[in-house]
Amino acid sequence: MSEPASRARHVAIIMDGNGRWAKKRHLPRAMGHKRGVEAVRRLVKAAREMGLEALTLYAFSTENWRRPEAEISALMGLLKAFILADLEEFAANNVRLKIIGDYHAFPDDVVKLIDGALARTAANTGATLVVALNYGSQDEIARAAAKAAAKGVVTIESITAELDTAGLPPLDLLIRTSGEVRLSNFLLWQAAYAEMLFVDTLWPDFTPEHLQAALDDFAKRERRYGGR
Repeated sequence: MSEPASRARHVAIIMDGNGRWAKKRHLPRAMGHKRGVEAVRRLVKAAREMGLEALTLYAFSTENWRRPEAEISALMGLLKAFILADLEEFAANNVRLKIIGDYHAFPDDVVKLIDGALARTAANTGATLVVALNYGSQDEIARAAAKAAAKGVVTIESITAELDTAGLPPLDLLIRTSGEVRLSNFLLWQAAYAEMLFVDTLWPDFTPEHLQAALDDFAKRERRYGGR
């Protein structure tokens, strides 16, 4: 059975290419991450205006701890700056912040800021900005399966209900920037029947126009869900 894709409700993005963006310009990697945060700001605003119900961004994976300490420290600083600078705008625009992954592994000051941001936007009923922090999909699935088993029979439905993304619209479209063609342990369960789009654009150069083009492409697709 197939049906037209129509309008996407939930889009996820693997934001890849910050380091290569900086290297091409002979700049420190930290500058690439800074420009990447600017791209996030543009996309969050655009996604809301385009009517998306949920936008999920892969910000920090469980594997990112292998990066140099100085780079991790810079990323934490950018995360704090992003929350401090944008929280009130989220609240004013009825945007709810949701975190997937175990952000409690981050430094205490970062955890405190995240907890505050989650509480500040918890009652918002507009679009949801989902940020994956210290997230790995295989770990998420294992945790969800264990919780489902502890409650009784393990089924697709019972595992889905225990995922970090429970309560969000099903994932419609997954985009990866920078030309890499892999999922990198991101939303493996949720992407089972999602449409995918891999683009060459490096993340700091990804604009609302790129997102609109991706949504237009999605609207033309037929979703078969295993049918012909």
